[in-house]
Amino acid sequence: MKAKDLRALSPDELRTKIKDLREELFRIKFQHSIRQLENTARFSLLKRDIARVETIIREK
Repeated sequence: MKAKDLRALSPDELRTKIKDLREELFRIKFQHSIRQLENTARFSLLKRDIARVETIIREK
């Protein structure tokens, strides 16, 4: 997800996006704990996306 695309969203849409990302991170953590997660690199990508969205919310 690119910052340019995120900046075009409204603050409400950004809050919805961050909620969805956090839910996905929770699901991935759960899958990892029961050894069903194949792509562990997804952890860092999701955390980075969450940080990116939070930064843009803070900017607005």
